[in-house]
Amino acid sequence: AGMNGTAIENFACVIFNVSFMNCTWHVGRTATEDTQYFLHWGPSKKEDVTECRNYIKDNCGRHTGCRFQNVTIENKSAYFLVNGSRSGQNIQPYEKRILLYQIELLLINSISDYIIVEKLTPPLNVTVNCTEASHRCSICWQPPRTSHVKRSSCFKYEIVIENK
Repeated sequence: AGMNGTAIENFACVIFNVSFMNCTWHVGRTATEDTQYFLHWGPSKKEDVTECRNYIKDNCGRHTGCRFQNVTIENKSAYFLVNGSRSGQNIQPYEKRILLYQIELLLINSISDYIIVEKLTPPLNVTVNCTEASHRCSICWQPPRTSHVKRSSCFKYEIVIENK
């Protein structure tokens, strides 16, 4: 259903500060200035989906992204639907069900036209204890907050020490 070339392209979402999510896309190749898009997302196609309330718009006023607040991802997958209309006619919908725990594999292999990334906060409660006598320091921290990674063993850290 919908006119060819009107579906969005290059769909991508970024989760940051644990509970915020920005999703963006490019308008379809044959989209005209009166094409309008609407993003819905949720745990699955059959469950309640949430429509965007805070759209990002291009110069023509078309929705090209959305900012979500208070995002909670409890399931292993998420469902996204972008539909809309143009001159009173439906456009081609864009539908994707994304397995969140396979995101890293999708990004590494670049086998998809959609991306979801979580930008992590820095590690929490970083402490440094140095002793002059032994010329040694111990550095401790807690893992960053994240929306879906529950095991701290999933994280790898790099420490850069500068002598000032």
